[in-house]
Amino acid sequence: MTTISLLLPTRGRKDLLARLFDSLMAQTSDLSRIEIVLCIDDDDLESQSLSLSPALNVRKIIGPRSTMGTYNTKCLSASTGDIVILFNDDIVVRTPNWDKIIASFDEGHKDKIYLAYVNDLFKKEKVGSFPILSRKVCEILTDPFPADYKGEHIDYHLFDIFKRLESAGYPRIHYFEDVVFEHMHFSQGKAHVDQTYLDRKMYADDQVFIAYSSFRRKSAERLKDAIEGKSLSMRPEKPAVVDVTDGRKYLKDLYVAFLKDGSLSVRWRSKLFLWFLWRFLAKNGKLLWVKKLYQTARRQWT
Repeated sequence: MTTISLLLPTRGRKDLLARLFDSLMAQTSDLSRIEIVLCIDDDDLESQSLSLSPALNVRKIIGPRSTMGTYNTKCLSASTGDIVILFNDDIVVRTPNWDKIIASFDEGHKDKIYLAYVNDLFKKEKVGSFPILSRKVCEILTDPFPADYKGEHIDYHLFDIFKRLESAGYPRIHYFEDVVFEHMHFSQGKAHVDQTYLDRKMYADDQVFIAYSSFRRKSAERLKDAIEGKSLSMRPEKPAVVDVTDGRKYLKDLYVAFLKDGSLSVRWRSKLFLWFLWRFLAKNGKLLWVKKLYQTARRQWT
């Protein structure tokens, strides 16, 4: 039987966890194939004390407060499933037999190299908000969730790796439109802004994503090698992440990381370039002159 591990960092959301677990119990066809790996901060006593149903296979990792990349990496190390899914505590699972659908998809891929994702009723098909990976992919990537990512962009990081693989001739991204994990995000009016949301600093991981461009390119090369049955190329080295405040230097970094990168399609590299330019300008209060250009470009992508 194909097993599934849900990697779930959480903090200060005991009620949301209870709601998520209720939805899992209601919508999962076979709970014996599911394990939930929780990563909880050692000062979050409320989450640690959550009462759990014996029907759920839950593992708890308790440790010091850290980055989202570190949390997910710890969860991955403690997990045993054939399939790994990055979960949020503000999800509600809406689709019956979701586990059977995803397991069947995995069983249909002999080489197990894919990135799948579900419909979150928020970003939908635009990016894999809750990435689904085989354990084999995680092993090939060696570090699928880099610790440098504090709270954002892990989904884009993985999506970008597979966009590069797609540009190399291997389209391995799959969107489960009819499998719904509803993201009950405050920006959609589905939740109140709590302390966990407030603690995440917007734009904090932009420079990380840019710095990891070469890392992602080499990660895609390793996946390509695996598909083609070749010896894997060298494991990518962790880059240095430097905060850039000078606009000209930032623009140059964007150009090198995205526009100049021939391993990306023109459409995807242009999207990344404009998106991160927009974010830099928004962060520094210089958005007005580029807002119209960005909105026009975005309409063309959607």
